[in-house]
Amino acid sequence: MIYNFKEFEAQKIIEYFGDAFFNKVQNDIEFYSNKWGIEILELVDYFSVNCIFKCSSKKFGDSILKINRPCREVFTEYNTLREYNGKRFCNVFDSDIENGVILEECIKPGIRLRDEQSLEKRLNVFSNLFNGLHIEPENPSMYPTYIEWVSRITKYMSGRDDYKELYLYMKKAENICLQISQSYNRKMLLHGDFHHDNILLNNDGEYKIIDPKGVVGDPIFDVPRYILNESEEGISSEKYYEKICNIINSLETSLSIPKKIIKQCYFIEMSMANCWNVEDNAKPDIQSVIMAENIMKCS
Repeated sequence: MIYNFKEFEAQKIIEYFGDAFFNKVQNDIEFYSNKWGIEILELVDYFSVNCIFKCSSKKFGDSILKINRPCREVFTEYNTLREYNGKRFCNVFDSDIENGVILEECIKPGIRLRDEQSLEKRLNVFSNLFNGLHIEPENPSMYPTYIEWVSRITKYMSGRDDYKELYLYMKKAENICLQISQSYNRKMLLHGDFHHDNILLNNDGEYKIIDPKGVVGDPIFDVPRYILNESEEGISSEKYYEKICNIINSLETSLSIPKKIIKQCYFIEMSMANCWNVEDNAKPDIQSVIMAENIMKCS
């Protein structure tokens, strides 16, 4: 079948990915609809590295079709889902990695953990999913390492004369990462983007994890992305500081990770996130990095 794009949908894809990619999407939809017996139901109004469609498959049932260009991110996501094989993650049904296409399980109703109003419940869900989750990868060399992520963005920032202050924070974060990795040195398969919007409620009342990046490192490095995404629009610095410290104290107990280590990981992740903004031509928030450093320094 051919999906009939609404004018605004086509325009969004073209603006974000370009004309050539939009043509690829159209061709892929026709080809994989026939291959997997799927009917495209709707375009998901979210654009990052994939173009995402909700669909129904005669063979697999409710599905998510992800169309990307062939790249390492598609390869690592597919293999992460394959290795976890449904263990707290969504299932992966089929793929054409060489063409950048994956067909995955659609989690229904798919309510995001972010929509849970109780912070205590959100922390409980995250902790229950995290504890006992991580596995050793079959072939670690297939994936980047967390230290490689940190070192690569640090090297990139060293060449940005317009963000020297942020580079110094990132360099400090890299040194801390290398230091704590001497003690926390397990080589496990991490999600890499483990936060609220990637944790969805299914029809059985269980939360499932979606959209892994696939990276190798100690499980401690899968904690801070969640904390970053607990930020709120319009919250004062004082309340934000108090909230993040309370979250870290709670996670220290539920995950059995010293709060000193969680605070260091939080600083590393906050520094890296803002440097990625620079790389993506978005404005970084240096104050959030300063706040993370202050949290790291407090007892």
